[in-house]
Order: sequence, then C-alpha cells, then structure tokens
Amino acid sequence: KLEGLKTIAVTTNGINLTRLLPRLKEAGLNAINISLDTLVPAKFEFIVRRKGTNLSSKATVLILAGMCLLYLQVNCVVMRGFNEDEVLDFVDFTKDLPLDVRFIEYMPFDG
Repeated sequence: KLEGLKTIAVTTNGINLTRLLPRLKEAGLNAINISLDTLVPAKFEFIVRRKGTNLSSKATVLILAGMCLLYLQVNCVVMRGFNEDEVLDFVDFTKDLPLDVRFIEYMPFDG
C-alpha cells in the first residue's frame, strides 16, 4: 500500500510457496522468481538439503504458469559438472510456458 510501489516480488525455491501464495497475493505480490537449478529430483533434494521435496519447484512452476496471474521468472544457476547438461532440458520444459528463464553463471566465492 506504499505510494509509488509497483512491484512486490519474492524469490523462492518453491517449497512452501503453494501454502503461502494466498496470503502473499493478498499482500500484493505480483511477481515470483523461482530458483530451480535442476529438473532431476535427486539433485534438487541435494540442493535444498531436504528429503521429499523433489517435485516442489517444478510443480510450482507449472501451477503458476497455468494460473498466469503473476509475472513468473525461473532462475537457473548453471554449474559445471552438476547441471550444465540440463540447459536444453530447461529450454524444453519452459518453451511453451508464460514465463522467463534466466540462466545465471555460477560464481564461486571462497572464504
């Protein structure tokens, strides 16, 4: 409700998003960035360090894209030896969905 505020966005891995989405929309949410670095369930569980979450982000992307109620962007950090072989799979997965995909270069930080 702040004057001049045009966008309220959240970046998430999608694990709790479907549960929180109604309240977030009530608060004015109109854009979502979903971090989805892999489409492989075991790799996704490794990244989020939680068992049983293997379909959360992919399903969330499909649900939100189907709703077309919010601006939706998928962020994928491309990591050599981990998911660089999935880039074309991401393109295929998202090519017909109403969203933007952003491939982000992995930047390791030591220390």
